Amino acid sequence: MTSTLRHRRSSASARLTELRPAPTITPLSLLSSALDRGADEHVLSQLIGLHERSRAEEARRAFEAALTAAKAELPVIAKTQIASIGAKHYRHEDIAEIARTIVPILARHRLAYRFRSNSDGERVSITCVISHRDGHSEENSLSAGADHSGEKNALQAIGSTLTYLQRMTLKAALGLAAADDDDGKAAGVGETITRQQTRELLALVDEVGGEREALLRFFKIKAFAELPARRFRQALVTLNARKGRA
Repeated sequence: MTSTLRHRRSSASARLTELRPAPTITPLSLLSSALDRGADEHVLSQLIGLHERSRAEEARRAFEAALTAAKAELPVIAKTQIASIGAKHYRHEDIAEIARTIVPILARHRLAYRFRSNSDGERVSITCVISHRDGHSEENSLSAGADHSGEKNALQAIGSTLTYLQRMTLKAALGLAAADDDDGKAAGVGETITRQQTRELLALVDEVGGEREALLRFFKIKAFAELPARRFRQALVTLNARKGRA
């Protein structure tokens, strides 16, 4: 082999070496290298801590990316349940329906949720934990007193509050939106008509010979007692107009 040929091959090999990307240095590769060199316990401890922090950060980023992608697919949850507090009625989501809607979407993005509960006398606490398969999780908690409205016994009062807090913490954790949100009963949001107003409407419906089902569909309610207070005047005007045409 001539010296010229050897020089050309040597030059080509040098250029290939220059073109090869440098190996990626990671906490794990540093730890492996330290083990090969027989590093002392202090150095190994520092590198193990660096490796664990690096993995935790990667898991956090994977969690945030997955949660963002899942939220983009989550639909608005319909309120299909009706509850009453005295003469007041309000609509809310069914926790089982929420689960049926969101679990397949979360699973596609390697996410899951679970609840932890605790009670201290009349005080009930729920923690909703959203976790990712890579290991990162985040949680939020709410507490409330047992719900003694209606004729609930002690266990039913606690169960009602647990269900309510599960719904609220899950919605908060995932940023779920609900249609026709009137779940803020404690704040007086979404008030419905009084019993007297309900009787007045029913009497007027019977007087004008109106179809109750048609009116219920028009106002998107299942019973006249659910009519929002702000729409009571509209209902009266509608029925009186029909009365004038009769």
